[in-house]
Amino acid sequence: MEISQITRRDIVDAILVEGVNWCGRLEEPEFLSRLFELSSLPSTDGRFRDAAGDIWQHRINNHDWEDHWVFHDPRFNLLDGDDETFLRFLCETIHPVVRPDVTEAERLCQLYNEFLRNDGFQIVEKTRISGKPVFTARRVGILSTPGITVAKEAFSGADAGYVAQQITRMEAAVQNDPGLAIGTAKELVETCCRTILVERGIEVPRNPDLAQLVKLTGKELELTPGDIPEQAKAAETIKRLLSNLATITQGIAELRNQYGTGHGKEATSRGLTSRHAKLAVGAASTLAIFLVETHRQRPKP
Repeated sequence: MEISQITRRDIVDAILVEGVNWCGRLEEPEFLSRLFELSSLPSTDGRFRDAAGDIWQHRINNHDWEDHWVFHDPRFNLLDGDDETFLRFLCETIHPVVRPDVTEAERLCQLYNEFLRNDGFQIVEKTRISGKPVFTARRVGILSTPGITVAKEAFSGADAGYVAQQITRMEAAVQNDPGLAIGTAKELVETCCRTILVERGIEVPRNPDLAQLVKLTGKELELTPGDIPEQAKAAETIKRLLSNLATITQGIAELRNQYGTGHGKEATSRGLTSRHAKLAVGAASTLAIFLVETHRQRPKP
C-alpha cells in the first residue's frame, strides 16, 4: 500500500466537504457492481444473502446508512486496502457513465491529484468515449517523454486549458496507446497555430493542412528564413533551423496519417511503438513551445 492512509482520508474528507455524490447519476449498488462482485460479498444484515441485498435495503429502501458508509465498509477496504482498488474507485467516480458533466469530472480529477501526487500517483485521461474523457491512474514520472514537462510549464496559463488537456492526453497515451499520442501531437500543433493566428487577428484559412498552418504562423511571427537579417550572428544556423520547421511539421502529419488516430486502417495494419510516439510527441511539443513563446514575446500588430 503506497498510497498512505493520510492521503486516502484527505481525499475522502475533500469528497465530504465538497458534497460529492460518489456514485454520480447511478444508484450505489449499480455503481459498486462496476467494481466489485456484490453477490459474492457477505451481507452485514442477516435478512439478506449478500452485499447487493443489504446495500439496497439500507441505501435505497430505508436510506439509514450515512452517505460516506462505503469508505468505512471492510468489504471494500478502500482506506486500508491495495492501491489499485482505491485508484479504480476514484477513476470510476469520474467515468462519463457515472458523471456525464465533463467540467465536474475534470474538477474532481484535479482535486484527487492534489493529494495523490504526494504519494507519487496521478489520475490522467486515457481515452475518450463519445467525446468525453475516461481516466486511469499511473505513477508520476514513469513515462518520461522529452518535451512534456517543459510544454506543461509553457502552457500553464489560464487561457491554455485545452492545450494542457492535449498534453496530458499525449503523456498518458505514449505508453499504452501510441496511435492516440501521435494523433494528439498533431492536434497540439494545430491548436497552437490556430490560437496564435486568432489572437493576432489573422484569418485562418478554411480546412488548412498542418503545413499551411505552421507556415502561416511562422510568417506572422517573422520566423521564416527570409526574416533573418544577414548581419545577425549565426544567421545561417538560425535559417537552417527555421527551415527544418517544415520538415518536422511534415513528419508529424505523415506519422499521424499513417499510424495515428483519425484515419481508418486495414485490419491487419500494425501501429508504431511507444518510442515512435515519444519522437512525435517530443517534436510536436518542442515546435509548439517555440511558437507560443515567440508569440508571447513578439508584440501583436
